[in-house]
Amino acid sequence: MNPRSRSLLTSLALLTSLTARQPAHAVPGGCGSSVPYVAGQGGYAVYRIPAVVKSRQGTVLAFAEGRRGGAGDTGDIDVVLRRSTDGGCTWGRLTVVAAGQGHTRGNPAPVIDPRTGAVILVTCGNAGNVTEEQIMRGEVTAQRGRRVFVQRSWDDGRRFSAPRDITAEVTRPGWRWYATGPGHALALTRGPHAGRLLIPANHSAAPPAGSRDTGQEPRYYGGHAFFSDDSGHSWHLGFVDDGYDGVTNANETSAAQLPDGRVYFASRDQNGTAPGNRLDTYSGDGGRTLDRPFAVQPALNAVPVVQGSVLQPRFPGTPLLFSAPSVPTARRALALWTSADAGRTFTRALTLTDHRAAYSDLVQLAHDTVGVLYETGTKGPYESLEFRTVRLF
Repeated sequence: MNPRSRSLLTSLALLTSLTARQPAHAVPGGCGSSVPYVAGQGGYAVYRIPAVVKSRQGTVLAFAEGRRGGAGDTGDIDVVLRRSTDGGCTWGRLTVVAAGQGHTRGNPAPVIDPRTGAVILVTCGNAGNVTEEQIMRGEVTAQRGRRVFVQRSWDDGRRFSAPRDITAEVTRPGWRWYATGPGHALALTRGPHAGRLLIPANHSAAPPAGSRDTGQEPRYYGGHAFFSDDSGHSWHLGFVDDGYDGVTNANETSAAQLPDGRVYFASRDQNGTAPGNRLDTYSGDGGRTLDRPFAVQPALNAVPVVQGSVLQPRFPGTPLLFSAPSVPTARRALALWTSADAGRTFTRALTLTDHRAAYSDLVQLAHDTVGVLYETGTKGPYESLEFRTVRLF
């Protein structure tokens, strides 16, 4: 490990006392914590599935699913947004970006287009009265099953265009379940594909002909990615993980571009038979193909079956960051890991909370500061979405 990375790990370890829970309002010299979403407020029973980006104007955009009926994944669900112009200390009013209107809209995957500065938002949806299990079993028509949408904002996230259906561009025949991200998507900033918008995603496939399987089995999950090279106007499928062997079942996925230009993918293993719950892989061609299949990342065996987020801060010598709960059997104790070797190994650097916690998303706020938007609570992990700032060095 180089001296700079060792110094960063030491600094992160010292942050535990500095990042204790603080009031949601701004305090002199900045704030360490705020709570943009609280269950039961704003017309929604529960807020889940955080996704956060910083706009070209410096505004922090915190997306979530607003679930009207409770914590379940099916029902009347909207994609909502709150904006912060002071680094996540205080938040503007809640706005609805994609209204379910009785149906399910979610899995926000936002990204800032490096060419135009527009906020590009990709989401998924399905009919509000069908479940993931029904979709995986092939019991739902295409129009009532999973659909994929794109929207954009030209005014710093104040208003978004109507959702445009891009399902035909980013799916394969025989796919059933489909989910984007969740969490921030990726804009490539270096190499031959600079400017590409890359959306990590996952799907399930139909069983082969003659199989006794229903398609609901976890082995039929696989990861994939899709991309746009024209600022989100057209989209193309990239790599597709289609082994379906049941050993590693790539599911919710996050991506980061490494300093050498490769893309690192970190995925939830959905009940694969391999030990551990985290998978990873790399792409040397901007997500079009994989350098190797998804494989277990043993350095993250403390993470339960849950979504996680990766971020490569844009500052020389800064290691790759990963956030997720840190108790293998429970969604609890959200932590931050660092990798000084491009994701080959990880070191747990900081525990953000000892409370229950689940999904999270990372965003760079300044050269020395990142933000973490995460699900947490004292009695359960879905009581609020908290935003925490962490100084890197």
